[in-house]
Amino acid sequence: MIVTTTPSVEGQRITRYHGIVTGEAILGANIFRDLFAAVRDVVGGRSAAYEQELSRARETALAEMQERAAMLGAGAIVGVDLDYEVINNMLMVSASGTAVSLG
Repeated sequence: MIVTTTPSVEGQRITRYHGIVTGEAILGANIFRDLFAAVRDVVGGRSAAYEQELSRARETALAEMQERAAMLGAGAIVGVDLDYEVINNMLMVSASGTAVSLG
């Protein structure tokens, strides 16, 4: 499935709009990783644990969105937007876009 942040797919014509599709992922962070990440942040290093959690949440949200688009019969999702939030030590990633058919 083509997934793009642009409003169209170059060289393709949108033949049908199936509607907005979304995907969400909320992941809790391990307390020991939190403590280690805080120490690394103080000394200026990157937090691999947070980067891995962020990547996993993003992949989950995008996969869920694609599954919903496929259930609608879409072959692509255009105008994709990713949002990131931290809520009570939990990481939330939401993805949204418009499911379309291309011709």
